[in-house]
Amino acid sequence: MRHSVLNPRRNLLRHKAALCHLLSQWVPLGKDIQSQNVRRVLIDGIGVGIASAAAPYLPVFLTRLGADNFAIGLLTSMPALAGLIFAVPLGQFLARRANIVPWYSGSRFLVQVCYTLTGLVPFFVTDQAVLLILLVWALATIPQTIVSIGFTVVMAGVAGPEGRFYLMSRRWSSLGVTSAVVVAFAGLVLDRIVFPLNFQIVFVALSLGGLLSLAFSRRIELPPQKPPPPMPTRSFRSRLTAWLELMRAHPKFVETVGSQFIYRFGLAFAVPLFPLYYVRVLNASDEQIGFIATVNGAVLLGAYFLWARVTKKRGIRFALLTTTLTIAFYPIVLSFTQHIAFVILLAGLAGIFAAGIDLVLFDMVVASYPQDQAATFVGVQQTTVYVATFIAPLVATLLASSISIPLALVVAGLIRLAGFGMFVLFGRE
Repeated sequence: MRHSVLNPRRNLLRHKAALCHLLSQWVPLGKDIQSQNVRRVLIDGIGVGIASAAAPYLPVFLTRLGADNFAIGLLTSMPALAGLIFAVPLGQFLARRANIVPWYSGSRFLVQVCYTLTGLVPFFVTDQAVLLILLVWALATIPQTIVSIGFTVVMAGVAGPEGRFYLMSRRWSSLGVTSAVVVAFAGLVLDRIVFPLNFQIVFVALSLGGLLSLAFSRRIELPPQKPPPPMPTRSFRSRLTAWLELMRAHPKFVETVGSQFIYRFGLAFAVPLFPLYYVRVLNASDEQIGFIATVNGAVLLGAYFLWARVTKKRGIRFALLTTTLTIAFYPIVLSFTQHIAFVILLAGLAGIFAAGIDLVLFDMVVASYPQDQAATFVGVQQTTVYVATFIAPLVATLLASSISIPLALVVAGLIRLAGFGMFVLFGRE
């Protein structure tokens, strides 16, 4: 009798120990600051995943409210344009803050609150709802730029030089899975409630994820960063000279950012071409397009861990060249594809290699600049990203109108191959 009572207890303890071991493989359970920071980053990612699930529906909402193509394009380009203008000065501003975390956390929350404001607009305005919503997101571009800069600095501070792949693979996986599940659930809600109340409810509800993000991201603890020495008041020419000297003093950063700029231009070039190709060339249905996106996102959970292991065994250079070469050929192969089933297969394969690019490019940038001037260098790097993401889609759509969508996809692939060539030359370990 005593044995029969103890045996279930032993089984329970054994299962509990196995569960704790499995959980510890995903997230550290210690009470030290490093472990607590990692947990806060992962839970922050879940909150961001909930709130960002509203993003795919924002242009749909504006379209149904009567927005024209220019308004939808403006919604896409405004963050890049604002980043292009403000990334460097905001990077310098953040570099002078002893603690960057409140700026990162608070700015993220302000962006997520914009989904609530978007949902509330139609309650008060009807005729000018589109214009007012665009104004909301125009104002959001400033905190969006701060988040873009602060994210790299904060994540690098939490991960340390040895833990970047560990941290980012888990954060992006958690965020991606959360967002995929919530996006699917939101789609079910939208189909069952009348317009525009359906979108209003979804936007307000999903923005609550920002509260979860704020609650944990604001508790991230980093050592105070040492502000750079104050710069004396000088002319624009002398400031430009000092900036160029700073860049020349860190050639690895210049090589890294230059290579990434060309490749990111190729990535951004194809973004508006994919949906155009699906709809106008393949005549794909909304359900098929949704399934393409689902498959592309579903593989990310395992893909991030795959590339974290590959980089550990084979090195960053191997992962960099493998992923960037494969993704360079993706739009080229797609341009010759006429069957939806093959497009879905390509999307899944592209998702696997795209996860490796996310991890490797993040690690390369963080490793290329002095950590005591992180915000300044990240501001410069983000400026190059914004230039690419602002100009490339505009050029791509104009080119597609001139030479056809499939040929524009081939051009996107050729630009990526040029970026790959730069990585071969400069992407050293």
